[in-house]
Amino acid sequence: MNRRSSPSKVSLERWLVSYADFITLLFAFFVVLYAFAKADEKKQAQVAAAIDSGFRALSILPPGNGPAMTDHARSANQSAIRTPQMALGEARLYPDVTARADLQRIQRDLEQRLATQIAGHVVAVQLGRDGLVISLREAGFFKSGSATPKPETAPTLHQVADALRSTPYDVRVEGHTDNVPIHNSEFDSNWELSTARAVRIARMFLELHAIRPEQLSADGFAEYRPVGENGSVEGRAQNRRVDIVVMPRAILDLAESEPSPDRSAWRKIVDK
Repeated sequence: MNRRSSPSKVSLERWLVSYADFITLLFAFFVVLYAFAKADEKKQAQVAAAIDSGFRALSILPPGNGPAMTDHARSANQSAIRTPQMALGEARLYPDVTARADLQRIQRDLEQRLATQIAGHVVAVQLGRDGLVISLREAGFFKSGSATPKPETAPTLHQVADALRSTPYDVRVEGHTDNVPIHNSEFDSNWELSTARAVRIARMFLELHAIRPEQLSADGFAEYRPVGENGSVEGRAQNRRVDIVVMPRAILDLAESEPSPDRSAWRKIVDK
């Protein structure tokens, strides 16, 4: 008796195998995406902080604007904040870390040597955008309308010369006045007075062999670079000064491409 072979029974649930494989692969795909997202989260926060700080350094965004940062972003910002500042500010002025350290050393030396004069607000020493600026107020160093330093200021000027002795950086001596016109037997304008004062201090540095001639320059700016308001007696007194500026080479290079820096902060330093 022949047996008739019965057809095999087809399972209706085989689709679940393919579906399970698909779900597994999809789950693995999202796990990988999540892992990449977590790994880049810190970098994304640093990039966002760097962009924000860069715009603020360029004054495109005023301080305090923009969305509030999360704690994590703020933490990342602390580590990333130096990057745009270095790129847009200090690194451009002091690309060599040694140069900045040298200027800070000279600043500390001068602050110790001239502690009395600084306390008396006749000298100010500040590391800023121009480099290291040693500001000598007219009231402490010159008689009105004269380019000859007072005899009693010689020890102070010698201390400055000693602090700058053998510096590898360029030194520019700048004469400044207020906006009151001058006309006496020696000078016909503030241009001549400011230039003469700068040249006199520069010549003293040469006579003391403190700075090599090829590193030294003298400029007169008359009343056109004020640090105070010429509308007040105190403001005019602040503007009558001689600035001795110690400049790394990078600052000299930038001077040709950027406008002269604003030194209005000197009013806070000198007028205390």
